[in-house]
Amino acid sequence: MGSTEVATKPHAVCIPVPAQSHIKAMLKFAKLLHHRGFHITFVNTEFNHKRFLKSLGSNSLDGLPDFRFEAIPDSLPDSDEDATQDVTLLCESVRKQNLLAPFHALLAKLNNDAISTSSNPPVTCIVSDGFMSTFTITAAEQIGAPIVLFYTIAACSFMGCKQFRAVVKKGLAPLKDESCFTNGYLDTVIDWIPGMRDIRLRDLPTFLQTTNADDTMFNFIMEATDRAHEASAVVLHTFDALEPDVLDALSSMLPHVYTVGPLQLHLNQIPEHPLKMGYSLWKEETECLEWLNTEAPNSVVYVNFGSIAVMTPEQLVEFGWGLANTKLPFFWVIRPDLVIGESAILPPEFVAETKERSLIAGWCPQEQVLNHPSVGGFLTHSGWNSTVESLTAGVPMLCWPFFGDQQMDCRYTCNEWGIGMEISNDVKRDEVEKLVKELMEGEKGKKMKNKVMEWKKLAEEATGPHGSSSTNLDNLVNQVLLRKS
Repeated sequence: MGSTEVATKPHAVCIPVPAQSHIKAMLKFAKLLHHRGFHITFVNTEFNHKRFLKSLGSNSLDGLPDFRFEAIPDSLPDSDEDATQDVTLLCESVRKQNLLAPFHALLAKLNNDAISTSSNPPVTCIVSDGFMSTFTITAAEQIGAPIVLFYTIAACSFMGCKQFRAVVKKGLAPLKDESCFTNGYLDTVIDWIPGMRDIRLRDLPTFLQTTNADDTMFNFIMEATDRAHEASAVVLHTFDALEPDVLDALSSMLPHVYTVGPLQLHLNQIPEHPLKMGYSLWKEETECLEWLNTEAPNSVVYVNFGSIAVMTPEQLVEFGWGLANTKLPFFWVIRPDLVIGESAILPPEFVAETKERSLIAGWCPQEQVLNHPSVGGFLTHSGWNSTVESLTAGVPMLCWPFFGDQQMDCRYTCNEWGIGMEISNDVKRDEVEKLVKELMEGEKGKKMKNKVMEWKKLAEEATGPHGSSSTNLDNLVNQVLLRKS
């Protein structure tokens, strides 16, 4: 390959928010761009770079000649912990622009390398997680490259974030005082958000639920959408048929909105992507797949609260006994850091009672699990990746949202899409038992199963040859990323 050929290859620098779900979605998107001929530089923080090496092996980030991994410091205290860093500290670091200088230095280095060696093309575009936009837009301006903001959340959640400033203007937040958490104030219905109806204050991203106007997360969310209109495009991990009203509203507010999801369905069409690495910062235990092979179709309840949600020891025990009392087989992922401040200990009686029909693991390859024929229902924290993965696998959900955008995902899953039921925040074993049985064996469960199969089909159509997401991906690449700025 002559140096001119390399020189013309587009080079996308991809930078996710340094948390598991954001990295996973961005890595999938990067693989799709790579498959379309882009040279990729994928930027993790040093902390997560180390965690990948630990979970996937010391050669896992060697990448390919045209798919490179780089790391920049996040300016947080050093830690060897196998857990997501403190979200507030991370966001504070982003807000203080601590990552701008190292990110800009990396871009400069990539462009200098392009001049001195023929193996690396110069940077032609930046694909940034939307929540990093406070500094990535500045960096893109400094090198004169187009920037695409990829928000790895639902369109309804993105719209929720975008409305924070309006909510403040109308005096609805920050909350007046602590009593707002208990006096029904959060049930106030907000009927003025474009493309959304019957949304309550409590369904909006939970960072609004603060009494402090200077709260880091509250301000971080506002700042993360402030500059969205300055980007060359906004990309959302959803598909048109799933959220038509809110997407119409967003398209009239922002110049270019592209829905490209579900990403995995595009990747399934590239059977042999050369980049073999997984997406997980924890070591995935695959023995569960053999266990699932021994169970009957649609019989297993899969339980996983994602990478950040935490619970009290009491909640863990209530979930445990609720599951045990259904007498149904279940597979439960209990992360090492799932229980606040201590290790997750389930009572020996529970272990004895369920050992014949249950499996507990520390982490697992979730998409393989959800797509396994024996899994019939998913007890989830309603994170967006998990919601999309469940929908594309045709598995109905029982939702226990924890924070952030999860309340909104839960609201849409249960009320708009008809594929989930909500479990109350204050977990009680009788409710867990009743809802799990309904999900797996009840009339409502059957309805949800039929409904989720309809959505699954629509997701497949969106990512099919002439589907909306496939067309959007083509247009995004050709009209935005390959456009000479």
